[in-house]
Amino acid sequence: MIAEYGEEGYGVTELAARYGVSRKTAYKWIGRYEAEGWAGLAERSRAPRHHANAVGEEMEMLVLELKARWPRWGAPKLVVKLRERVGEADCPSESSVSRILQRHGLVKPRGRRRARAQGTALTDYGASNAVWCADFKGWFELGNGQVCTPLTISDGHSRMLLRCQGLSRKTGGQVVEPIFEATMREYGVPQAMRTDNGTPFASVGLGGLTRLSIWWLRLGIRLERSRPGCPQDNGRHERMHRTLQAETAEPPRAHLAAQQRAFDEFRRQYNEERPHEGLGGRSPAQVYEPSPRDFPERLVEIEYPPAWETRQVRPSGQIKWKGQSVHVNQALAGERIGLEPVEDGVWMAHFATHPLGLFDERGGRIEPLRGTSRRRRA
Repeated sequence: MIAEYGEEGYGVTELAARYGVSRKTAYKWIGRYEAEGWAGLAERSRAPRHHANAVGEEMEMLVLELKARWPRWGAPKLVVKLRERVGEADCPSESSVSRILQRHGLVKPRGRRRARAQGTALTDYGASNAVWCADFKGWFELGNGQVCTPLTISDGHSRMLLRCQGLSRKTGGQVVEPIFEATMREYGVPQAMRTDNGTPFASVGLGGLTRLSIWWLRLGIRLERSRPGCPQDNGRHERMHRTLQAETAEPPRAHLAAQQRAFDEFRRQYNEERPHEGLGGRSPAQVYEPSPRDFPERLVEIEYPPAWETRQVRPSGQIKWKGQSVHVNQALAGERIGLEPVEDGVWMAHFATHPLGLFDERGGRIEPLRGTSRRRRA
């Protein structure tokens, strides 16, 4: 900004708008530069020179004395004893006592609360390709000691087993994305994809998004996730897994190639020969119909309503908002998110059709939404 101000002749108002800062901030930096040169732009300490609420040395020693007497007590209880000693008017605040304890290493830091995965609303299976279900069948050892982890994809309505691919230990998004692509090129694109909350399908980041689920959203696929610890939310798929294990992995085959041949034969029989009570005695292949949505050769850009604000997510996983950095999700790096106005200073953040969280400008952060497992209709 300073370089353009000095060399290009831009006005302060134009520069402030261009770099997303207020005119007051722009004038401050220009003033520092004109007074001190480039050295004036170095970051300065924001700590006040004098602290209005600073605690004197005698009071600090009294806090430490009380802590030594009651080592298990925290700041709230110590403040009660301090009031008895020095009176209400001279007693430091609870936060001041807490800072003293922290400074002397007398407070155990609280463990950071880990974000928890959330379930989403689940739709009815309705028709073929309304919901595809995907999961990893638990890993098992083959005859040669190699690990096999089957990735399975099925159509929720017809029970059609679209793919059963044996994988080694590597089950990340880069490994499984080509399998999903091949499946969609063969059968078309579904309306929704139902998975659990494990990787690479979901994460504990904002919106629960991963690179794989972002790719699904860009394909126009809605995300559905079962509740943590509730396999019944994907019950049809789980029942298929039990049949798959009984017929292909008890005992396991000698090596991965032989195991894959067993998976392929199981899939053929399961889809074409096996009658299903839930389908009135018909086989999945007799019920399933391919999706009318072909797999696209290129992903289209996501469009948001004109009334929304949009921001591109930086490689750090942040967006810029009125000069400040707001964390979103690093998995969204390079993507554009939409901010839907809710009320003055409050926005609902979205990626494509997927809600991310509620952004309150005053707090400077996007708060994640609480998940729900209530079933809704497509």
